Amino acid sequence: MIKKVLKIVGLILLVLFVIIVILAARFCYNNLHWWEKDMKRIEKLGVEEKQVTLPNGHVMNYGELEGDGPTLLLIHGQMAAWENYSGVMGDLASKWHIYAIDLYGHGESSHEEELYYLDVNGDDIIWFINHVIKEETVVSGHSNGAITAGYVAAYGGDYIKGVILEDPPIFSTQGENWENSFAYLDTYRNVHNYLAEGNGECWPSYYLRNCYWGQLFMKDSIGKIADYAKKYSEKHPGEEVKIFFMPEGVTGVFHYVNQYDMRYGEHFYDLTWSKAITHEQMLSDIKVPCIYLHATESVAENGVYLCAASKEQADRAVSLIGTNCTLIESGTSDHCIHDVHRELFLDAINRLK
Repeated sequence: MIKKVLKIVGLILLVLFVIIVILAARFCYNNLHWWEKDMKRIEKLGVEEKQVTLPNGHVMNYGELEGDGPTLLLIHGQMAAWENYSGVMGDLASKWHIYAIDLYGHGESSHEEELYYLDVNGDDIIWFINHVIKEETVVSGHSNGAITAGYVAAYGGDYIKGVILEDPPIFSTQGENWENSFAYLDTYRNVHNYLAEGNGECWPSYYLRNCYWGQLFMKDSIGKIADYAKKYSEKHPGEEVKIFFMPEGVTGVFHYVNQYDMRYGEHFYDLTWSKAITHEQMLSDIKVPCIYLHATESVAENGVYLCAASKEQADRAVSLIGTNCTLIESGTSDHCIHDVHRELFLDAINRLK
């Protein structure tokens, strides 16, 4: 009887072990190959990647997915590219004709430092709408792309019919509580120091070694993870750094970094990106219907804001835009709402249809 019980227990443990191994293998595989499913999705949808050269010589790279509905222009955030929207393009395609652009300093668009300003890139996006799209357009942007979308909505003229502001770092990126924000401490301070130090270490390993979240939550192990990233880069020079034991949500941004100009981020560190354009004036100049998607406020025990904008900042932004703006809280502090809260994002887009 005892032998029979032990045999059953052993069999159960063996099955559990096999399941754990399979789940671990699947986890690691997804961490290394997550991008492939996005590319397959883009290919299956028939998204065409194109470029246009503006009269001023600047090159704007974009993806286009033709549809029978009205036009939607998508603007990605920092250290990303137009393909960042691949996860929602399929759902949007049945109702929209989609354009998704690469901001200057990102992807295949022009990489010239004099272009890395809100008004310069914003004015060229307005040209793109007027001369490439040439139709009424709803604009949606994420993070700093949301501020750029706000600029386009404010000054883009009659073609602009609505705007989605997806968790913009409003007010902070013009200096308000900037040095006490997660974005400054985690990303822009490190971008500045990386450019200044020039020690030859690849960005992923340098970032991991100095990232704010790593110091908060993984202080004892983050250095070893950074060492792994450094060795991977040295073994695979010029390639994207892939870390099989880290989830896509952590390392996914490394996918775009080889096509990202760090000098773009420097203009956020020194607060020159917005130049003389105040967020207050820009928001006040938005007259089209607007939806502000806000990731719920999160503040660390030491007072550091772990969110793009506080609830007070979001409320103030909506107040400046006026009665044609609706504020929607996502319910979590996850910054990339179109990934984490897809249905919420899709519903907001379609409400402006």
